[in-house]
Amino acid sequence: MTEQPDDVPTEPERAAGPAPDAAVGDLTSALENLRTRLGTLRLPLETPGADQARDARRRSVDQLDDYLLPRLRSQQAPLLVVVGGSTGAGKSTLVNSVLGEDVTLPGVLRPTTRAPVLVHHPLDARWFTGDRVLPGLARVTGAGGPAGVQEPATAPVSGGPARHDAAPRTAAAESRTLRMVASEALPPGLALLDAPDIDSVEQANRDLAAQLLGAADLWLFVTTAARYADAVPWDLLNSAAERRAQVAMVLDRVDPGAEATVDDLRDLMAEQGLGDAHLFVLPEAELTQEGYLPERAVAPVADWLTDLGGDASARAHVIAATRDGVVDDLVRRAEGLADAADAQQEADARLRAVVAGAYADAVAHVNAATSDGALLRGEVLARWQDFVGTGEFFRAVEQNVGRVRDAIGAFFRGRPRQAPQVEHAIAHGLESVVLDAAEGAAERAYAGWRGDTAGRVLLDGLELSRASGTLRADVGEQIRGWQSDVLNLVREQGSAKRGTARALSFGVNGLGVALMVLVFASTGGLSGIEVGIAGGTAVLAQRLLEAVFGEDAVRRLAVEARERLTTRVRTVMDGQAARYTAQLDAVGSADAGGVALRGAARAVADAAGVERGSRSTAGSRTGDATSVPASGTSPRGLRGAGMGAGEPAVTS
Repeated sequence: MTEQPDDVPTEPERAAGPAPDAAVGDLTSALENLRTRLGTLRLPLETPGADQARDARRRSVDQLDDYLLPRLRSQQAPLLVVVGGSTGAGKSTLVNSVLGEDVTLPGVLRPTTRAPVLVHHPLDARWFTGDRVLPGLARVTGAGGPAGVQEPATAPVSGGPARHDAAPRTAAAESRTLRMVASEALPPGLALLDAPDIDSVEQANRDLAAQLLGAADLWLFVTTAARYADAVPWDLLNSAAERRAQVAMVLDRVDPGAEATVDDLRDLMAEQGLGDAHLFVLPEAELTQEGYLPERAVAPVADWLTDLGGDASARAHVIAATRDGVVDDLVRRAEGLADAADAQQEADARLRAVVAGAYADAVAHVNAATSDGALLRGEVLARWQDFVGTGEFFRAVEQNVGRVRDAIGAFFRGRPRQAPQVEHAIAHGLESVVLDAAEGAAERAYAGWRGDTAGRVLLDGLELSRASGTLRADVGEQIRGWQSDVLNLVREQGSAKRGTARALSFGVNGLGVALMVLVFASTGGLSGIEVGIAGGTAVLAQRLLEAVFGEDAVRRLAVEARERLTTRVRTVMDGQAARYTAQLDAVGSADAGGVALRGAARAVADAAGVERGSRSTAGSRTGDATSVPASGTSPRGLRGAGMGAGEPAVTS
């Protein structure tokens, strides 16, 4: 019988799937990839729901950075209970009362809590001094003390010695600071974080409160009998229920006989998906001389926190339940963000199509105006007639080809100065056509963007309703370039044809002018006497060129000259269109599609399913090795713990 190598999994092991630690590692990697995708996601255009999507993206990134990734990387870290609630609900008083010491600053001024305060057992300090959780908040150490007094000792994220030379902080800077306070009253493995008011008058405080609650393993939400039905708290509580965050409620300042208030709150909790959450009811009571709630009032909360701190499996259950809910909510949110990213890409394509259509129409307009004979009016026709209008030349054209060639040579030698006048007239007429087309395209593109929410915002502060100030110069440059192209075509064709070099030496400009006229000479857009004039002009130019180069060569020359003109016009229009598309290029909306983000979200969902399967099969090891007091250390314990025995039930 062949022995199985030690490192080859057995059939039962294979059936059980990956080990929990390996599955957690795969889930962490998938979440890190999702974090990268969210970090590169841009939602710059004002598409429907874009504001909500940007907020969802920010909250998703915060939750990954502040809670989910730190929790997965440090599964043995203490359970973090964030104490949140409305202004004046008594959060800080409750925290101080349970601990039996002043660790945070209650007061009558609003907002009361500015810098959040994290209270931990002394042995758990290193879990929080680094950037494992809430990395965006600077750490400071020290208890609250009198209102308005702040301890400046700043603890670096490396956990090194404190600094005592920190400059006084402003309120805004203070709100981005996490004050750490060690207390032996707390059980090891448990930490309390007193958050700013969720309805603070300061937006920074409200945002931070929501961020901190998103970083919690467990919410301890404090409200009052007078304000328990306020909309703002329930917006947050609804989001907690959606992601299955573990929540406990504290109803503070309840007058005797107010059972209806308690019952109404229980009904609200059940309606919002929080029917299984703990509810602690704290009666209205006078504060002690130290400013604390009576011990009997806080005893149920103290007992509950003590039991939770002493039960590793209970803490692991809370952590896992919240973590699983956050992962599922994050996947749903990422898929919604992928849809929002697709909408951005679609808006980008739609706006580009408006611009492309406007300027493609402009090119088509120029093509039509330069091929229907309309350009052979006015000055162009007059200069051309001046150039070829001698009766002697017309009679030569009516004779045989040989005599035409002789007449051409003599004619061009005698009238070399007339050709530039025709070229100038052609350039002037062509310039007017192109300028008019470009102005019309700018108006159409502007109107199209103005009528689109995504485009309207991009137009602010820009003068795009008219063509650019450099348009005339750009058009002139391209027209001169095209006329040079035509002369080069004539020169190249002449050098390839024996017997015409002498004539070309005298008549390149004249033959080039004839080719330009032939390009414009279709009579599709003219009527009446103009048809006869333009038609005669076309016949004359064509006969002249055919006499020198031959019919097939002239046909090829006309096609090539027409294509080069179209290319030159398109170059002008592309430059004008780029004024619009550059706005889209700058914000990067073309690459905002949600394919990669959607794939990353699905990978997280798959990894989460495997991790949960491995946990249920092998038993989760989360929380198995929590911090414990050092030998000989006896925790002081939470204030009021054990006093609830025999009291009427106040929790659910």
